[in-house]
Amino acid sequence: MARLIEDYTLEVYTPPCDPGTESFAAIAHFGADISEVLPLLNASLAGAIYYPHATALTWRKGRLAVSFHASDIAVANVEDRKDAVRELDELVELVNDAWSRRNQITPDFDTHQRPVPMDIYMLLPRTNCQQCGEPTCFTFALKLAARQRVPEDCPALLEQAFAESLSEIRASIPVQTGGGHAP
Repeated sequence: MARLIEDYTLEVYTPPCDPGTESFAAIAHFGADISEVLPLLNASLAGAIYYPHATALTWRKGRLAVSFHASDIAVANVEDRKDAVRELDELVELVNDAWSRRNQITPDFDTHQRPVPMDIYMLLPRTNCQQCGEPTCFTFALKLAARQRVPEDCPALLEQAFAESLSEIRASIPVQTGGGHAP
């Protein structure tokens, strides 16, 4: 398997904007230039946002905020150094896997924006019924936009009266089908 990143140096720190926090940020610095893999990751990571002019790609991996750059990978919200090493090792393997499969992935050079929560909210029933498990429909819209929930989690959206809204929401939050963006 062709490996793009062989090893890295690790920097773990408390974000300066959040002193006293119980989470940390970490950066893996490496000598390789991974610019060419960013469009491949953009094509295969759900919710990734590629910034071609900045040679950067951002992505949410659960609780983590991840940023890929030409010569480093940054991750925020890690619990400690051990968590940082584990997460960055996984991200390095993700890069190496995408690079090894580069002939099988169609690169995506477009910048895909996250859906606007208010736009999603306006398509919801707005009853605040809590059947989805969220306290309000706006909270549910926020989680849909962040791809932490799926439209089908709202029982009211599955009713015929909301078929058009459900269709519009699904269109704004694409589902992965083997190479595109997804939750």
